[in-house]
Amino acid sequence: MRHFLSQLPVNNHSGVSTTSRSSVALAARSLCLIAIFAIAFVSSSFGQVSMLTARVNNSRWNANTQETMLTLSNVNSNNFGHLLSLPVDYVVMAQPLYVANVSIPGQGTHNVVYVVTQKDSVYAFDADTGAQLWYASMLYGGTTASGKYLPCGTGPGFNQEGIVGTPVIDPATNTMYLVAKTLLNTTVRHHIHALDITTGAERPGSPVLIQAQSTSKKGHVMVFNSQWQKNRPGLLLLNGVIYIGFGSNYCNGNDSGWVLSYNESSLTQIGVFNTSPDYGLTSIWQTGNGPAADEEGNVYVETAETGANGYDVPSGGQTFCNSVVKLTPSTVEVADYFTPWSVAYLNTHDLDLSSAGALVLPDQPGPYTHELVAGGKEGMVYVLNRDNMGMYSTNDTQIIQEFALVPGTTNDVLFGSPAYWNNNVYLAPNDAQVMAFPIQSNGTLGTAVETAKTYPGSHSPSISANGNANGIVWVLESNPAQMLAFNATNMQLLYATGQAPNKRDLLPPIGHFVTQTVANGKVYVGTQASLEIYGLLTSGTLTGGGGQSGTVATTLTNPIQVRVSNPYSGQPLVGATVNFSDGCIKAGAITCGTFNPASAVTDSNGNVSSNYTLPEKAGTYTLTMSGTGFGSATTTATGITGAATKIIAYGGSKQSGPVGSTLPNPAVVQAQDAYKNGVPGVTVTFAANHGGSVSPTSIVTDASGMARGTVTLPTAPATVTVTGSSTGFKNVTFSETAVVGAPNTLAVVSGNNQTAPAGTQLPLPLTVLITDNYGNPVPNIEVSFTDNGAGGTFSTNTPTTGSNGQASVTYTLPTTPQSVTITASSTGVSSVQFVETGH
Repeated sequence: MRHFLSQLPVNNHSGVSTTSRSSVALAARSLCLIAIFAIAFVSSSFGQVSMLTARVNNSRWNANTQETMLTLSNVNSNNFGHLLSLPVDYVVMAQPLYVANVSIPGQGTHNVVYVVTQKDSVYAFDADTGAQLWYASMLYGGTTASGKYLPCGTGPGFNQEGIVGTPVIDPATNTMYLVAKTLLNTTVRHHIHALDITTGAERPGSPVLIQAQSTSKKGHVMVFNSQWQKNRPGLLLLNGVIYIGFGSNYCNGNDSGWVLSYNESSLTQIGVFNTSPDYGLTSIWQTGNGPAADEEGNVYVETAETGANGYDVPSGGQTFCNSVVKLTPSTVEVADYFTPWSVAYLNTHDLDLSSAGALVLPDQPGPYTHELVAGGKEGMVYVLNRDNMGMYSTNDTQIIQEFALVPGTTNDVLFGSPAYWNNNVYLAPNDAQVMAFPIQSNGTLGTAVETAKTYPGSHSPSISANGNANGIVWVLESNPAQMLAFNATNMQLLYATGQAPNKRDLLPPIGHFVTQTVANGKVYVGTQASLEIYGLLTSGTLTGGGGQSGTVATTLTNPIQVRVSNPYSGQPLVGATVNFSDGCIKAGAITCGTFNPASAVTDSNGNVSSNYTLPEKAGTYTLTMSGTGFGSATTTATGITGAATKIIAYGGSKQSGPVGSTLPNPAVVQAQDAYKNGVPGVTVTFAANHGGSVSPTSIVTDASGMARGTVTLPTAPATVTVTGSSTGFKNVTFSETAVVGAPNTLAVVSGNNQTAPAGTQLPLPLTVLITDNYGNPVPNIEVSFTDNGAGGTFSTNTPTTGSNGQASVTYTLPTTPQSVTITASSTGVSSVQFVETGH
């Protein structure tokens, strides 16, 4: 590694000696492992989890894993929604920061959310009540100062860019560090400020004017010019060193990408890195994400495109365009880097790698212990080995993994940084699904679990979870502004600000790379004119009477009791009107019960109660207790049938079928109570006349009050009466019809073996009989007669059987004396023959 580092082009002109740089770097490595994770949490002087830096921690996981209040079951439009809107003076682009239990002089202890605006303002709000605790302006230099200088106009949608990057807070000293851009007369400047988070006052020695200069290996001198620079990335604080990233402000002018490092205590500059000291451009933007850091204190940034000069590092240049650059602790010298093989294409098509920030993963068990995830506007994801980032190679075969987020799409895909939780990497590509990629055992990202819908204009996702449970993915979209929450395991939608009725949770317009902060049961979103706070709604909680059962149309034994209280403080909501409902649509319907009272006002303890009378129809009903401004409570009540008062013929009457057959539908008797609910447990006896039968003859009604008997018809045609009876109740009857079956047998009745003169009619008709399989005559069946070509004639060749099942014809013999065989046939039966003689 030492040999490798000695070959890399470095660019640091801070005035720090090599010896001092090594000492600083060694100290940084020894402390970094603790500091990189501790930044996400509060020092011992605070009692709760705090959000002190962009994307929660220095690894930029954007995951609050100690969120105990927001769960998969309560983040929904019923229990979660808009709480407060706090006006600010201009666009909020930086991520809000949250510190718990801050002692504000003269105002007591508060959980505080800190918000900065592009008008160079800093606000401290009570994170729970929204009260403004203090305000400070960073317009250092007099009343004529402003943050209005925009050399490229207002294309991004604002005309000031005072404080853009997310500040960072040191909980050990209660100090916030931020970068503010100001215009005084015609002078544009950036200052680094150190503010006391309890008062907003500047710390001694603050602010400090930001100045920097680089000299390339070719001898080209470049001076940092605030007029063309923007501090879009959040600040990084690590081991007593502050890291600040810069890039152009909207257009490409006389800007360059810079990383500057400062001593936290003295605010003196330690290191300077220029991404392109010969040609400029090559911005560090990262959609507001701060530089990331690893356990050894190394710093990682993603850069944007350069100009016509192109990528020159392999030939000894120093233009690290469209690259992921690893910088040494404190001194910010190049330690390693990765540049995609398509860098020339990215440069010429404005597909900046710096549209996202790097994500440092925790140590992995596979072949690559130290990994980093990066991406950019082209929509490619890169998984890199932090111990050997790969530099530049044709086709990127030297890195761990590379893939397209949305195959076939190569433009403007990723405008947000990744998040990490529970061995998953989360990404929210523009105009695509929100995706969760599991990290596989070999260190690569597996097949993503995706949301069902596509979401346009997505921002950086963040995670809230309680350890490895209740993981929720939060993400914003811009057009229109909306906040979404998904189950972090299966990516199913839990909540959207557009779900609530009457625009209750409407999110105002937001900036183009705004990221939400989730802390202590609330979500904080900066907009173009406010800080919006979302969280758990004041909730109604069932305290008594839940899950009862009773006989239909009777009043439940215990009243339904509800307490309405603040979910955060537990304090009761006094004087609130609670409405009781069982979902009734039409009053008086058999599915409607009644509450007494139908609405009630909470008492001094936030309690209300109401007695519920069950509907006439048996079943389980959902009871809802709701009111304006708080989430509803629900329970169930079950109406049970009363004693049976009668039996009825419920179904299966007026059927018909062939003799001896079983009817397709059973005869159904229902036992009912006074409200026509089916009553189980009643014994019903069945009987049938005229030789019919019912099976079983005795049956007990089921859960719906039904007793079903299978009816078998007699073997002779008849109208059968089926009777259902039960002790104490009037009998019910069913009328069924048994009809003759299908033809089964064709037989000769009379007219066989006659003799007559040739050419004359036989004295007797030829008669046949068709019967079913029980011997019942079958009427209306056509029979065909033929003498098989002998030349005689029939009165009709196709007579039809009558009600006695018989069919007859007369036959005239042929004129030539002979013996004639006559065949009678019908569909479905065997034919018969007559033998007649003419002399």
